[in-house]
Amino acid sequence: MNIVVVGAQWGDEGKGKLIDILSKDVDITVRYQGGSNAGHTVRVGDEQYVFHLLPSAILRKGKICVIGNGVVVDPKALLEEMDGLKRRGIAVTPKQLKIAVNSHVVMPYHRILDGLREKMREHKIGTTGRGIGPCYADKVTRCGIRMVDLLNPRVFRAKLQDNLREKNEYFKKVFNQKGFHFDEIYSEYMTYARRLRAYVCDTALFVNEEISKKKSVLFEGAQGAFLDIDFGTYPYVTSSNTTVGGAPSGSGVAVTSIDKVIAAVKAYTTRVGEGPFPTEFDPKMDEEIRAKGKEFGATTGRARRCGWFDSVLVRYAAVTGGFDELAIMKLDVLDELKTIKLCSAYKYKGKILKDFSHDYEVICRAKPVYIEMPGWQKPINAVREFRKLPPQARAYVERMEELVGVPIKYISIGSERDEIIVR
Repeated sequence: MNIVVVGAQWGDEGKGKLIDILSKDVDITVRYQGGSNAGHTVRVGDEQYVFHLLPSAILRKGKICVIGNGVVVDPKALLEEMDGLKRRGIAVTPKQLKIAVNSHVVMPYHRILDGLREKMREHKIGTTGRGIGPCYADKVTRCGIRMVDLLNPRVFRAKLQDNLREKNEYFKKVFNQKGFHFDEIYSEYMTYARRLRAYVCDTALFVNEEISKKKSVLFEGAQGAFLDIDFGTYPYVTSSNTTVGGAPSGSGVAVTSIDKVIAAVKAYTTRVGEGPFPTEFDPKMDEEIRAKGKEFGATTGRARRCGWFDSVLVRYAAVTGGFDELAIMKLDVLDELKTIKLCSAYKYKGKILKDFSHDYEVICRAKPVYIEMPGWQKPINAVREFRKLPPQARAYVERMEELVGVPIKYISIGSERDEIIVR
């Protein structure tokens, strides 16, 4: 079976743990979009691993991980991640990791441009500053450098020279910044090319061939549905398609090969950076849940904004994503609350809105309509069967399921691998 795992909120839903669990039973895990701006955290015993470019299935022996063509690859960040694993006794070999030959490469000028553009904006987007947006922009304007170009010194030289002629003028005249030296970048990236050459292949052909041999594939999304460049809270989004639709284009595998879509959502809601957030907590509650849920960005360390579960958001993500199952993550973070709220609709100018709106003013000014439910006020991390959860916890999960309209299959009740309920 070939499964896509996506986030149905603003990212950070706990996909890393879910993917780690599901990858045990599949042969290949494919990351299909985003870049080193993503962060998946996995706990194995006393060890904690944070992944940015590598699929988290890299921790499982005998499994193959693929970085697909839809990912923008920062070779420096990728090698640092691989070297970090090696220091912890996990060697990443070319047999285990495949990098798409046609994936685009994040360059130093992408990272600098990311920061400069954000600095100039009156309305900050909250970018991670990793150069992801500018790299995708170069891809679309057809001046990007791909892994295949990086591996050909003559092609790389010509493309880099061409790009620097344009970029350096832009940096000097628009930002009053000095340009980049060709020799420094060329030498640095040729070093990366030598180290990564053995990992690079046509991953679309590889994955499709393995599917024809009846091998199972897990497609791993980064970020979440409302950071999607088309369907998210634009412009406070990422620069790729984070929804299910990004999986075929970001991997080269036909949509007809996908058998199931599983969406991860938190039992509450979080987002990092700027942008509208209708169900955001007041500062005191925000701080309380952030501390309990350890809500700090895996990539940047930034504090996440926290709020009540928003079924309007998740229901829209389910419609556009065709979810088959939901995984509710971090239910245990709500253990101590006396009362828990669920957003069932929005109210704007006296009207009740059941559907998510792409009108920026509406989504910023709409007030959530809440359903209040009693909390269970006891720890649940030792429970392994749904029927053994406190009645209030079961009622909360069932109400979420009812509001979203998608069956809930997985319920995470702790950060460890085995702290999960499968219904």
